[in-house]
Order: sequence, then structure tokens, then C-alpha cells
Amino acid sequence: MTQSAVLLINLGTPEAPTAPALRRYLKQFLWDPRVVELPRLPWWLVLNGIILNTRPKKSAAKYAKIWMPEGSPLKVHTERQAKLLRGYLGQSGQGNIVIEWAMRYGEPSVARVLDRLKAQGCTRILVLPLYPQYAVSTTASAMDAVNEWARRNPQAAEIGTIESFHKDPRYISALAASINAHWMDYGRPDKLVMSFHGLPKVSIERGDPYYGQCLESGRLLAAELGLAEAGYAITFQSRFGVAEWLQPYTQAALETLARDGVRRVDVICPGFVSDCLETLEEIALECKAAFLAAGGTEFRYIPCLNERHEWIDTLAGMVRRRLAEGKLC
Repeated sequence: MTQSAVLLINLGTPEAPTAPALRRYLKQFLWDPRVVELPRLPWWLVLNGIILNTRPKKSAAKYAKIWMPEGSPLKVHTERQAKLLRGYLGQSGQGNIVIEWAMRYGEPSVARVLDRLKAQGCTRILVLPLYPQYAVSTTASAMDAVNEWARRNPQAAEIGTIESFHKDPRYISALAASINAHWMDYGRPDKLVMSFHGLPKVSIERGDPYYGQCLESGRLLAAELGLAEAGYAITFQSRFGVAEWLQPYTQAALETLARDGVRRVDVICPGFVSDCLETLEEIALECKAAFLAAGGTEFRYIPCLNERHEWIDTLAGMVRRRLAEGKLC
């Protein structure tokens, strides 16, 4: 009997908001050539000689600000999403589908969870990286881990993937529903800022489709909300290193808006389906402080989709459609 499974993959998280835990996490994350596309030897020297001796303590302090009683927000929300997805599929008569989740960096690792699925007899595995927009440094890296496991287990399972869902109408509608609910409580801002995770500009020049998919998601979301072009902005956050990244940069854009007389902004991060360090600390704390210091008067962060009904229903719909096709690849 064929046993189907769904594996949700998110980026990863340290085990604790401490410098040793951050050092282990950053060592794995930043050594991935999909994440940092530099010659290995020079980068090894920089990573091990400088970054891993300075960055973990600073990053640990940031994680400590947003750490939940149950653990890292990214891990907590991903685990909850998997549990809810299992329930939603069960309500539609598909409770026999095994639902698991893994982290590309840290635990539970992709290989460990795939081993568990193999032990349960799962022979059809649908891999769903939780990145709406495809990028080599996220989606492709997640699939690297899956493909490495598949090479070691060539006959274990048929594996397919949903590579992106940046223009899925239900994903766009779920985002719009969360924004409209927020506006029902607080009213509309002068400007809605859609902040996506940044990438080095050179990655786009090499053919990564990420930038175009972010712009398309933003335009579709604005259309769903009925926003004119002047009512929203698309920006990019989380720069790392000295190279030029996708622009406009979120914090700089927010400061410019404040100096130009925009008093009230709402910020949402449509490239993240779960709240994490980049949304809760970088946007909701750091960028808020920068906007207010530059002259803005009201800054509100709109949470990620997390466990919202519309998002879990969207996930379930994607899974049902793919498995109903009869083949994964």
C-alpha cells in the first residue's frame, strides 16, 4: 500500500538564545555555498576567524528579545502549522497522510525526518519548502538536503516538491485577509510597506527568479487590497556583508518615508509565513525605532500568517491538489 507524506521545511533556528547555540547554527548556515557564494578557502578564514567569534553573542542577544516560552518563534510556528495541517487534511478525509516538518539548518534536520518517514513506510513524499518566493539560497538549498538524502536512499520514495507559491490566489487572499483584519482593528495607514528578505544583487544577475516573484506577489497583494501605487512600497531587508543587495533597503526606505512626511506606516513581510528573528526583531523592533526616530509617529507590524485559518486552509489546498494529480514529480 502506498503511504503518502508531506514534509514542510523551514530555514532553521538555534536551539537556544545563547552564544554557543548561535555559533553552531551560524556555522552550518553560513557555510552553505547556496547562502554565501564565495570561494571556499577565503570564506572559511573569514567565517571561522572573524564572524563566528563576533556575531554569535550579538545574534543571541537579539534572539533573547523574541524567544517564546516554547522556544524559537520560527520553530514554534512551523510545528503548529504542521499539526494544524494534519487536522485540516483529516477533516477532509485525508487523515492517513503523514505530516512532518524539518529545518534546513539545525534540528530536526531534513535527513533525520526523512529517515523517520522512510521507517514509517512512506513511499510518496511531497516536499513543501515554506518560502512563497523561490530563491536559490532558500528553496534550492532545502532541496539540496532532500536530494542528498535521496541519493543515499535511491529506492526509498518518490519525491516531489512545490517550489513556490508566490502567486497562488489563496496565498494572496490569506495575506489580504490578515491585513484587512488588522485594519479593522487599527484603521488604514498612510503607507503599507511590504518587506521581503533581501538577496545579493549578483544572485539576481545570475538568473535567480526571486526578485521578480517578490514584485509579483507585492503587485497581486496590492490589487487584492485595492491599493493604488502610491499606497504601498516594496522593500528588502536583512542585508549581510558589504556587497550590494536588492533595493530599496527596508530601514532606509522607512526613514525616507518619515522624513518625507509619512506619519503612519504598517509593515508586513509577505516572504515569511512564520514570524521569526527577521520579522519580530529586525522589523517590529529595529525598523520601528528607526522610523520613529526619523520623524514618523505610528508604526505597526502586521504578523506573519502563522496559524491563521486562511493560511492553513491554503496549505491544505496545495497539498490536496498536488496529491490528487497522482504523481509528485
